Amino acid sequence: MTNSAHLPLQGRTALVTGVSRRRGIGYAIAVRLAGLGADLFVHHHRAHDADQPWGADDLGPVRDGVRAALRPGAAFGDLGLDLAAPDAPERLITAARGLTGSLDVLVCNHARSGGDGSILDMTAERLDGHWSVNTRSTLLLTSHFARAFAGVREAPAARPGDRRAFSAPLDEHATGRVFWTTSGQIHGPMVGEVAYAASKAALAGLTPTVAAELLPHGIVLNTIDPGPVNTGYLDPESTDRAPETIARVRDATPFGRFGRPDDPARLVGWLATDEGRWIIGQVISTDGGFSLGTGG
Repeated sequence: MTNSAHLPLQGRTALVTGVSRRRGIGYAIAVRLAGLGADLFVHHHRAHDADQPWGADDLGPVRDGVRAALRPGAAFGDLGLDLAAPDAPERLITAARGLTGSLDVLVCNHARSGGDGSILDMTAERLDGHWSVNTRSTLLLTSHFARAFAGVREAPAARPGDRRAFSAPLDEHATGRVFWTTSGQIHGPMVGEVAYAASKAALAGLTPTVAAELLPHGIVLNTIDPGPVNTGYLDPESTDRAPETIARVRDATPFGRFGRPDDPARLVGWLATDEGRWIIGQVISTDGGFSLGTGG
């Protein structure tokens, strides 16, 4: 591995999911990791955004924007997949590893949005739809990533409470990184978004368990709560929310604005470098104080 203070991720390969729109968090994370020197593989599923009020981007400019941030000579690849398919996570990890022959960083940024409801009109289809994309695929991506990173072909069955012992101290400069994304349900209600909140709450709740299982294999897991980030869904012309509600919440934020995609991207970028290696198994909010309820 060769890197420097200027390009701390040089020599490492990263996979970022949900990179379909230039205003998206996934795009901002991909650009940030590229700027830190990583070889980059991105996943996209344009059809999902095409069905949303904010619409979809042409993937050409998305690819071009990420490529422009890469260091000279860095590798880039991408693949479009619907992660609701049970075999999609394994296919994506295999494709991403094929870029350079290794995979060191996994950012599970993808999410299914829309088509939700309250507990009173909830259906099995809505719950399963959000679970399969937001939760199941994240867990399977992590499993396939971890087995590839650790060179585990077939893991032995584990009983409740079994913990893998550390055979030797880890090389802290050679640890893999996994990032999950959760949402605001950890701070308060998300009325009308029961299926989404349930699928994201599962990831926040599982973070300590999976982090403990991954660490002996040299992999660091943290979960990011980005807070309300305006990726287009909070713009008046492309929102599915009441304009007066958006204005009231925005005006009550400490800095008078919603988050921008680069706000959580900066945190992920830092945690992916050696500078962030001592932070493990945490659910971290990067919301500009929104969750503190400091507005008037």
